[in-house]
Amino acid sequence: MRVEIWSDIACPWCYVGKARFEKALAAFPHREDVEVVHRSFELDPGRAKGDVESVLTMLTRKYGMTEAQAEAGEDNLGAQAAAEGLDYRTRGRDHGNTFDMHRLLHLAKDRGRQDELIQALYRANFAEERSVFAEGDERLVELATGAGLDAAEARAVLADPEAYADAVREDEREAAELGANGVPLFVLDRKYGVSGAQPAEVFTQALDRAWGERAPLEPVGRDGAAACGPDGCAVPPRD
Repeated sequence: MRVEIWSDIACPWCYVGKARFEKALAAFPHREDVEVVHRSFELDPGRAKGDVESVLTMLTRKYGMTEAQAEAGEDNLGAQAAAEGLDYRTRGRDHGNTFDMHRLLHLAKDRGRQDELIQALYRANFAEERSVFAEGDERLVELATGAGLDAAEARAVLADPEAYADAVREDEREAAELGANGVPLFVLDRKYGVSGAQPAEVFTQALDRAWGERAPLEPVGRDGAAACGPDGCAVPPRD
């Protein structure tokens, strides 16, 4: 079974939702047969690279909140994260463009290190004092190598604005086709969708249901038709 997760590094509910999903997955009896793939979604795709502002400033400007309301929202997110065993800085974080991070995540997928990198990016953005936005490409290279990627490969991707760009855009196009207008979005076998940072019990129900409804292969036609197998290809005799 495949679970695809559309998310953005700038999304705090994606950070919390990933932890809740993983709690459910850890207790799932068939977890070894579940493939998890992270898909790209930008919450702020129009923001220019290098355009960085504080999270509280972004919240007050974009959503018309007062500073007190923005601070209360961050405090609530901090409490939600703490309940899942996650560190979360409620003050002093910043916000910026995540396109390059998504490109690196596609490189990490090709190298079998995608989950390690997304976790490193989440932790760096939400729990650590250093910025993933303001320190430039070398900060991302540092996180990529810490997740097991080759530094030279990561630098090469960041230096080429077209590297994996189409893969990011394809993920975003698929999200639009699925009707996603927010993240996180968890899609199980392209049949069931779980939207938002739901409680772990909801993910458990979704996993059980998707697994239980995996239909066995139903044969159609007659037995004995020509086919290729480990012993070669059977050639029916001529009449």
